[in-house]
Amino acid sequence: MKALHFGAGNIGRGFIGKLLADSGINVIFADVNDKVIDLLKSQQSYNVKIVGDSVNTIERVSNVSGVNSQDKNAIIDLFTSVDLITTAVGPTVLKIISSTLAKGIEARFNAGNEQPLNIIACENMVRGTTFLKEQVLNHLSPEVQVRVEQLIGFVDSAVDRIVPPVQLDENDPLLVTVEEFSEWIVDQNQFKGTIPTIQGMELTDNLMAFVERKLFTLNTGHAVTSYYGKAKGHHFVKDSIEDEKVKAFVKSVMQESGAVLIKRYAFEPQAHAAYIEKILKRFANPYLVDDVDRVGRQPLRKLSYNDRLIKPLRGTLEYDLPNDNLINAVAYALAYRNQDDPQAVELAQSLAEHGVLATVQKYTELQDKDILDRIVKAYQAI
Repeated sequence: MKALHFGAGNIGRGFIGKLLADSGINVIFADVNDKVIDLLKSQQSYNVKIVGDSVNTIERVSNVSGVNSQDKNAIIDLFTSVDLITTAVGPTVLKIISSTLAKGIEARFNAGNEQPLNIIACENMVRGTTFLKEQVLNHLSPEVQVRVEQLIGFVDSAVDRIVPPVQLDENDPLLVTVEEFSEWIVDQNQFKGTIPTIQGMELTDNLMAFVERKLFTLNTGHAVTSYYGKAKGHHFVKDSIEDEKVKAFVKSVMQESGAVLIKRYAFEPQAHAAYIEKILKRFANPYLVDDVDRVGRQPLRKLSYNDRLIKPLRGTLEYDLPNDNLINAVAYALAYRNQDDPQAVELAQSLAEHGVLATVQKYTELQDKDILDRIVKAYQAI
């Protein structure tokens, strides 16, 4: 079996690519980084360092290669023979690669390959593959779209593994460090043809429960640890979460977002409380040094209507649940400043030029006047 994976960065190599290769799948990485692609072509393998309380080991990933994703003809040719497409490129890049995927699908059909092909976007994004599908279909004729619905599976997934950037090892430039924990859950109802057997890929018929569990817990908690931790003078996630005041606040936020999950999906309260504790422990992993600015970057995306801060807040309104801590978490996100992050710069400019209320309304799309007023007061208080 052969897979084309878009994105040869740390997450691509350390998480999804590794799981595919460990399952005996030949993985071809597509990326714009010439140095990485050239190394993958020549070495056809790389090392992954796995760190945690119970493990600190290096595993070799083999049976891999690479192709420059700017070589459109080479990418399109691969579509005629691959059995699986995966991505780990970041939500904003999905739209960029959609035209290449569309041309590849057309080439596959023109070559007479009518074997089912499944595409899985492994991104920090709710229903990211569904979004990718919409973008791909925009580039295809109605006739081709009919065949896509018959033969191409666009499979939504939830992914969870902390893979922070680390200093380049000149002796092993492809080495990537990952935490021990990983979770890759896919919607089994969206596959076309036989579902591939992939080590570490879990099937579910209730994906949104797991998507929102991760979004409302890991993503929410990670962002709050960054924003509140930075406000308290910390530079790294590990240092932030070891500050008892930060940890208590992050936990209280996740408990409020967790109450929404318990109400919406009937999660068992004690089990979810244990999941929260596991997340807090992962943030404190001494082997993972993650900068708060890396985690907190793109605050406008994190403050958007369906993302990690506003979506759980909306859930508290839906179920009439407490949300004081989530309100304060939103305020700390609004207070995030980073001159090297265009979104943080835009946020600061909007606050200065248009005021807090107009900025919150614009980027969060919230309509509830009481909630808006409380966010404004919370921001002004800090």
